Formats: sequence, structure tokens, C-alpha cells
Amino acid sequence: MTPERHHDSEAIARAIATPMVDRIRVDDTGRSATEPLRDDIRFLGGLLGEVIRSQAGDDVFDLVEDSRRDAFGIRYQDVSRDDLAERYIGRDVSELMPVIRAFTNFALLANLAEDLHRERRRRIHLIAGDPPQASSLGATFARLADAGLDDERVHRLIADANVVPVITAHPTETRRKSVFDAQNRINELMRVRGRTELTADEESAVTREISRHILMLWQTALIRMRRLTISDEITTGLRYYGASFFDVIPALNNDVRESLQAAFPTAGLDTSIITMGSWIGGDRDGNPFVTGDIVTEATSAAAATAMRHHLDELTALHQELSMSVRLISGVTDELSALGEGFAPETPDGVDDEPFRSAVTAVRSRLLARADATLGSDVVAPTDRYLAADAEPYADAAEFLADLDVIDAALRAVVDDAIADDRLAALREAVRTFGFHLSGLDMRQNSETHEEVVGELLAWAGVCDDYAALDEDERVEVLAAELTSRRPLTSPDAQLSELAVKELGVVHAAAAAVERFGPKAVPVYIISMCQSVSDMFEAMILLKEAGLYDAGDGSPACSVRVVPLFETIEDLQAGAGILTSALGVPFYRELIRSQGDLHEVMLGYSDSNKDGGYLAANWALYRGELDLVDAARTAGVRLRLFHGRGGTVGRGGGPSYDAILAQPPGAVQGSLRLTEQGEIIAAKYAEPVRARRNLESLVAATLESSLLDVEGLGDESAEAYRVFDELAASARAAYSRLVHDTPGFVEYFTASTPLSEIGALNIGSRPTSRKQTTAISDLRAIPWVLSWTQCRVMLPGWYGTGTAFAEWIGDDPDRLAVLSDYYRRWPFFRSVMSNMAQVLAKSDMGLAYRYAQLVPDVELRDRVFTMIVDEHERTIAMCAAITGTDDLLADNDALKRSVVNRFPYLEPLNLLQVELLQRFRAGDDSPQIRRAIQLTMNGLATALRNSG
Repeated sequence: MTPERHHDSEAIARAIATPMVDRIRVDDTGRSATEPLRDDIRFLGGLLGEVIRSQAGDDVFDLVEDSRRDAFGIRYQDVSRDDLAERYIGRDVSELMPVIRAFTNFALLANLAEDLHRERRRRIHLIAGDPPQASSLGATFARLADAGLDDERVHRLIADANVVPVITAHPTETRRKSVFDAQNRINELMRVRGRTELTADEESAVTREISRHILMLWQTALIRMRRLTISDEITTGLRYYGASFFDVIPALNNDVRESLQAAFPTAGLDTSIITMGSWIGGDRDGNPFVTGDIVTEATSAAAATAMRHHLDELTALHQELSMSVRLISGVTDELSALGEGFAPETPDGVDDEPFRSAVTAVRSRLLARADATLGSDVVAPTDRYLAADAEPYADAAEFLADLDVIDAALRAVVDDAIADDRLAALREAVRTFGFHLSGLDMRQNSETHEEVVGELLAWAGVCDDYAALDEDERVEVLAAELTSRRPLTSPDAQLSELAVKELGVVHAAAAAVERFGPKAVPVYIISMCQSVSDMFEAMILLKEAGLYDAGDGSPACSVRVVPLFETIEDLQAGAGILTSALGVPFYRELIRSQGDLHEVMLGYSDSNKDGGYLAANWALYRGELDLVDAARTAGVRLRLFHGRGGTVGRGGGPSYDAILAQPPGAVQGSLRLTEQGEIIAAKYAEPVRARRNLESLVAATLESSLLDVEGLGDESAEAYRVFDELAASARAAYSRLVHDTPGFVEYFTASTPLSEIGALNIGSRPTSRKQTTAISDLRAIPWVLSWTQCRVMLPGWYGTGTAFAEWIGDDPDRLAVLSDYYRRWPFFRSVMSNMAQVLAKSDMGLAYRYAQLVPDVELRDRVFTMIVDEHERTIAMCAAITGTDDLLADNDALKRSVVNRFPYLEPLNLLQVELLQRFRAGDDSPQIRRAIQLTMNGLATALRNSG
């Protein structure tokens, strides 16, 4: 054996022999604190086991139970992975499917138990009177009070504060409503069980009810038989409004406003800080299924959801506001005028219940608005008489004005307590959601814009060969068109299928703005934006749909054009592109008309796929610093839109820490960020968790905007220089594997379920933007999802260990520098913490099983050894810099997961490998396909942030 092959064998042997749980430390205090969690997991797991035995029989139960025991035996090295894997070899897929379902359902229940435990721990702290926990509004306002901020500065920085979570689709977040509802009901029952003193009979009844819902879960297919459609994704995204957003967001907005006004009474702060956005139905980058009809469906469904909520609340208000003029006095003239003509007939002609009359009047106008914009889908036949003769509300402001009349009247009769309840919540909901619910972002790739605009310019006789022009010439041509009101097309234009489709989308967006108001479609994002012309091309399409008006030297557009800088090079060039665009007179005038606010989106996913974890994170930080400086120089405010995925490899990690890790000046009172994948359900599936997570977003935004959180002071320039070197080294190490290693794409494709993600109809969009095998064309979600499923987690750490090791060398002073940065600098602390989270979820022993799927032995050993070596190096450097060999020393929640339930992932990974082998050997049966898809769903559920 050659020395190199001997090293390969040693590295692989270490990988197989070292369980990741050995990298985590749990002391007796930690075990004691998590005992209630383990009790809940045992309780739910026991009920699931009873259901499996009763429904699937003893043989299936025994196989599941033996698998569970072996999984824990592997952790303690009492059982080998070979022993567990051999249980599945040769078994028919019909025998394996219940095992997959069992561990997938267990993951759902364990997630629920963990969320309840976090809630339990927070309650313990609150009851004990402990200081507010970090990331809570209480802690944030305490920090703001200590800072001694003056009201004028606060007004300048956050007068227009706005935090916008943007819901996006994800291929593994396909949970059906029945499953979603069953989980929420189990959650409620577990709260009753844990918080309430129950009699024996009551406890038995609660247990039976939980068991019944677990039975429903077991008998419900967790995923659909057919391929997910965009319509399915739209419905899934809207589900969270009824589940939590309608209850939580208006209340939180009101609480934040009151707290800000109390803390800074002369700052003039009166904003609804949280509003919602969505990409589902508007993001057509690489998704050929997004059409004009889909845009119409998405915006209409959102508006209908808002309208139904408002109408339901008015119905409830009508029932509640039964105050009689015989028992109250001082009814305002404005209230009487509002309800005139809607009072029931009485012998004396007096309106005895004027509040109900006013609510009926308001409801009639809202029904008329619903009928005019949404039709019979929202207005029930029994309500048509109310809508028939009423004047529809022109906009949500008119609706809110009438609600304000009712509010003032209640307070006039000293019914403040009633005014502050349902009516206050409805008023805040109207301020927050309007008639549109959430803004639908439009997104398309710059290459598509170039092709379509080139065709339009040629058809109009403006430019025969737009693609042949250089950048300056393109900007000149586009600027000329954007300062003219003349359209490029006409209804009878003979255009390509692509051009017709793209124009159809923007025309549908214009129709949505006309029906539901400008907030219905607030931004247009240009993917892979690399120049000023890329931005202006999108504006040409908006002009053709009437969304952009050149005016007479005063251009106007209700839709903001947002460049998305995705690759490392694009992030580095972003500030220059912004400066050049703002140097074009008509464009600067447009931004002035939009309140001197310019939005820029940052791509976490493609930058990571391009250059690796550390290089991408530093490119984002550097890029933000440059953008902040460019915006300041141009005299505009900057709002950053963070395209974060669920995983660390796509910018994921705790949102509070991520926002505090932003460079100085990058937040400025507002930000937008994408929420996707299992993260949406984990954060927002029910009100308690939704409140906590949304509160942390607001808390971090306020702290980052108003306080100096970077912590580097005068040392920032030197720290930036150090990280320039580290990022370059990390990118080089990453590129040696991903871009320069012969056969890497073959290894990646064979050792992960990448091909199956595309083949098994997971998600509504293709896995690649183009029909190529190039890593650069692969979409970020399947890239990260594939590495996550096989437990390598490569996008979240690879290259970082080499960068640290090369920079530190044998110099203890350099190690001390990085350790100091880790303690003081939120950015670096967040980078290290997120990387440690990923490393804790990785498992090279399981990854080795997937590597065996690579048929080329030499390629397999060569690439896998590179991965293993870097994995060990990264863990060692993480321990050296942080001063602890406990990967999760700062993440108790994840530590609980890894210790208490990660063994349950073993069967799902081993079953997936077994099924992939069969599938690739030619067993293409529907049962095999279904089983593989279910293992992917189960692992994604268990890992919680898989792509």
C-alpha cells in the first residue's frame, strides 16, 4: 500500500469510528434540565409505538423497535452500523416503508417536544423573575435604555422601521394540512398535559386524545402522490396566516409601537414594524411554471385570505358590540352617521344598538370591495344583499378610517377595555395586511431579461442586435427608452413564446396592483445582476406593463427594482453597480420619488456554492460595508434583503444572531429576509413560537439600528485585513475540491441523492437553472439538500479549517487574535457558532455509507479522504479558537436534539442508502420512488434546516 493510500485508509477509519456525539459535552446539570424533554419524547414515542403495533402488527413493531435499539447501540458503540444496515437488506420495500414512516412520524413528534421544552424553559425563567432573555423585546428595550439614546436620533434611524419576513417555497416543506392540523392539536394537548393539574380521568382523556391524533398521523400519507404544484405551495404558504400570523403580528406590532412611544415619546414613531412578503407564485427564476395566471392566482389568494379575516372579525365584532343606548350615553355623531340606514326598524325609530349598525355598515362596504375585486369566492350568497348597494372601499385606509370612528365612539362611552380588544386587533391587522395581505415579489434571471428586451428593441426598430452592444451602449439605449413614454410593443406584436410569457407575467402584476394596491407587488428582483443594464432591462418590462411611467422628467414606479448580487464576484462589484446606476439622472430621480430608499438583495446560497462557507460570509460582510458606503455617498438610504435559506450553507442559523452580525450601518431600521423550508414550520406553525421568533427579528433590528454592536472599534481595519486573507485561503481550499478536483461532479452526483431529487418530483421547480451538470448552474437548494441528506453538510464548513490552520501556522499570537475576535465580534462569533452547529449535525461514518454509492473506487477514496481530512481539521481549529472541544457549548437547544434524538436518524439514513442502491440498480417501481422520497422528507423533518 502506498503512503497516500495508507493515509486515505487511516482517515476513513477514523471517520467511521468517531461518533459526532463524542464532540458534545453534557453534564449532570444539562441532563437534569432536559429530563422533562426526555419524558415528553418517551411519552409520545410510546404512544406512537402502540399505534404502530395496533395498526401494522407485531412484526413491523419489532422491526421498528429493534432499529431504535440498534440506533442507540451505535451511539454507544455496542452495535455496528453494519448490524443495523443488514436488517434492511433483502427485505421487500413494503416491509421497509412502515419503518420509514415510523421514524419520520417520530421526528415530527420529537420536534414538537423540543419546541414545547423551549417554551417550558422560557416560562420557568419568567416565573422565577429572571432578567429578560437575549433576543426578547424586554432585553432589547433594557439595552436601549442603558444606551441613553435621544429621541431625535431614534427618529432619524427608525422612523420608517420595517421588518419583512418573505415566505418562499421549498421542496421538502410539503406537509399536508391534515398533518399540520394534527401536529398543532397534539401541541395544544401536550400543553394541557404539562401545565394543568389533571385528575386521573382527565389525564387519561388527554392521553387518549393525543393517541387519536397520532393514529390520524399514522394513517395519513405525509406527502402527496403527485408532484407538488405552485398552487400547492401558495396554499401551504397562506396556511400560516390562520395558524399564527393573524393572531401574532398585529399584537406584536402594537406592543412594539407602544414600547417605542413610551421609551422615546417625542420621536414620532407610529409604524407597523412587521409586514409580510412572499415569493411563491412570483419567483420565476429557473421555474418555467410561473406564468401570468400563477401571479394572478397568488395575489388573489393572498387578498382573499386577508379579506376573509377582516370579514370574520367584523362578524365577531357585530356579535360583541351589543351596547344599548338605553344603558350608555354619549354616542358620537360620527358613529350614528356611519351606521345610518343599517339599524333594525323599531317602534320609536331609535337605533338601540348603534355600534352594531355601524359594524354592519362597514361590513357592507367591505363586502362590496370583496365582490368587486374577488367575486363570489369570498362573498357568500347570504351576504350579497349587503354588498349590492354599498359603495366599495377604495382602499384599506378608508376601511381603517371607519374602524377608527367606531374606536373613538367606544372610548367616548368609556369602553376602552372593549376598544382595546378585538377592534384594536382588527385595526392593527388592517394597518399590517391591508387588502393585499403580503407583497408578492417578482424575480427573474438577468439573462432572460437580456434576451426578451433585445427582442423588444429589435421589434420596435430601436436596436437590431442589442446583445452585441457593450455596457455603456446598452445603458444609453435603455436610458433613452426609460425617459420616453413610448411603448416598445403593441397588442398585435409577433413575439417569441418567451417574450409573450414574460410580458404576461408583468401585465398580471400590473393588474394585481390595480386590484389590490401597490403593496401587492412591491419589488422586482433581478437574479445574477452584474451590471446597470441588468437593472434597466427589468424596468423596460415594467414600463411595457404600465408599472413604470417615464413622466416629464419625473419618473414614477410603484415597484422597486432590486438587484440581487449572488456570486462572490458580484458581491464585490455590487457597490460599484449601485453607484453607477445612481449616477444615471433619470434613475436617481426615480429613487428620489421612492423616498430616497434603495433596496439591494444579497444572495447567500450561490455565493456559498461559488466559494465556500467562510469566503461567502466574508464577501457578504465586505459587500455590505461597500454598499453602505456607496449609498451614504449617493445620499440614499439602503435597505438590504437577505436571501437566507434554512441551512447554514444558505445563510441560515439563528436570525437574532445573524442580524446582530451585520456590519455597521447595514440595517438602518429595516430589512427583508427570506424564510423557507422546515424553518417556516419550526418558527411559525403556532402562535407561541411565531411570537417568539418574530419578536427576535424586531429586537435584533432595533439593536443593530440604534446600538454599536460590531464591537471592534478602531481595530476594524486590521480585522477586515485578516479576514480578507482568511477568505482568500478558504476559497482556494474549497475550489481545490469543488471546482478543480477531476471527477468531483461525478462523486457528488453518485454519493448524494441529487439525481433522485430531480427524478422523484420533489418541489415545483427543476433542480438546475439550465439543463447542464455544472455546479454553477445547479440551484442552491438541491446542492445543499443533497449534502445534508448524506450528512456531509459540506456547504456549511468546507475550506474553513484549512484557512484557519494556514493563517495561524505555529504562531500562538495569531491564534489569540482569532480567539479575541470570536469573543468580541458578533460576525465572527455567528460564523463559528453556525459552523459548529453544522459540524454537530454531520456524520462522516454515515457519509462513508453514501460514498460507497460511487462506483469509481479510486475517485471515491480520493474525494472522501479530502472531505474527511478537512472535516477533522475544521473541528480541531474550531476547538482551538473557541477554547472548547464541545461543538455545541453555546447552543443548548441543538445539544438536546443531538443527544436525545439524533440516533433516530440512523435508520432513515441507512434505509435511504439501501433504497438508492436498489433504485440505481434498476428497481424503478413506484414503491421504491415513494420510499426514497419519504426518507428525504423524514431526514429533512428531523434535521429541521435541511436546505
